[in-house]
Amino acid sequence: MGDRGGPADGRGRPADDRGGPAGGRVVRDVRGAGDVRGVPARGSARVPGPGGRRPSGTAARGPAPVRSPWPAAPRAARLLPDPRLTGLGGGLFCAAVMLVFGFFDLVLFGASRTVYGVLFLPVCVLTACWVRQVDLLTAPIVVPIAFAVGLTTVADGGDGFTGALTGFVTALATEAGWLYGGTLIAGSIVLVRRIRLVRRRVAARGGRVPAAG
Repeated sequence: MGDRGGPADGRGRPADDRGGPAGGRVVRDVRGAGDVRGVPARGSARVPGPGGRRPSGTAARGPAPVRSPWPAAPRAARLLPDPRLTGLGGGLFCAAVMLVFGFFDLVLFGASRTVYGVLFLPVCVLTACWVRQVDLLTAPIVVPIAFAVGLTTVADGGDGFTGALTGFVTALATEAGWLYGGTLIAGSIVLVRRIRLVRRRVAARGGRVPAAG
């Protein structure tokens, strides 16, 4: 039987009139970049089909998410220290700080009781914020004691024990406003922390806070 196509190629298959294998496709090789006629080359964009739709099997890719150059700060990171002092530790902290402030006041400001009273207020705030939850009620107790301890450095004392005691009592009476103010601040912070603690405990149990009355 005669060949239906042209002469056979080197592999024994009949060749078509275009010079290539029968039923095959013409392949062009341009400097290593193959392009099959009718088949898109690798890396080339696929032409959308009729109606602007993409061919089946291709997923539309959106723009890549923009990453922030700054890493997200961890939740545990805080700007201020957050120690947890016991009742005794809070009292020692407050008394030691007020004693140091009293000596600084004596050296730098000539034992100014106003400066001492102003420095007493932030110490009360820190003591009330840093005391442990189980020792909240100790904060309003230790701050007046610490105020009295530091006041001994700025009180006007006379000769002997009696004179020093008289000067201390006089300074304590005249600066009672700072003492009451600092104690009130510490008590208010402790009260707020106590209310928040009770609410968290009730929420953790899945109940509701009973209405007053």
